[in-house]
Amino acid sequence: MNIKGCTALVTGANRGLGKAIVEQLAQGGAARVYAGMRNPTAVAHAAISPVRLDVTDTDSVARAVEKCSDVDLVINNAGLLLATPMLAHDSEEALRRELEVNTFGPLRVVRAFAPILARNGGGAIINMLSVVSWYVYPFNATYCASKFAALAMTDAMRIELKAQGTHVMGVYAGFIDTDMAGHFTGEKTSPIQVAERMLAGLEAGQEHVLADTAAEELGRAVRFEPKRLAAWAQSLWDDGRRS
Repeated sequence: MNIKGCTALVTGANRGLGKAIVEQLAQGGAARVYAGMRNPTAVAHAAISPVRLDVTDTDSVARAVEKCSDVDLVINNAGLLLATPMLAHDSEEALRRELEVNTFGPLRVVRAFAPILARNGGGAIINMLSVVSWYVYPFNATYCASKFAALAMTDAMRIELKAQGTHVMGVYAGFIDTDMAGHFTGEKTSPIQVAERMLAGLEAGQEHVLADTAAEELGRAVRFEPKRLAAWAQSLWDDGRRS
């Protein structure tokens, strides 16, 4: 799919990675970019149209469908990370909140926009996933669970939407240098890099895009060294409990 001339909707577009994706689409020649956000703000670029969108609210998604009926590219970027271990006292509440945004949010958006994409020639869907769609980082375990589910959902969407000509792509990255990963002090990836690799992968027709070094290295570890990866996760947890 070509970025130039496309009409895109990006969820969670007000800051961080979402903002970078919107800007890269505009710079790449997209005809129009609907920037979905809970509280729309003015933007300077003529091709960018802010749209009120809360992916946890079915009515909000329905209103976005009415306003964005010309889209041929949907990018599910909105996300929530609460940094909660699985057996923490508040893990059930955290998991429910993360599932609402990270899993049910993209499901609501895709179910609503799939007929629009079909009518507009098929188009494409991009779901922003994570390296923790493949393994568990213990301090963010409930987030990992939501992303595991989002990966399965993405693969199912690809199967179901193939007949209408809709391309479905998953994107994987480690910690990205945004507010979401503000508590993390290790190496982070530029959101611009993730956005660039995402859109390059779309134009190349890829189904899975590894957007940074963490995704490349962890992808290999999941496939070829699962025991080492599990031992590393265990050591992170044990060291964290001792500190």
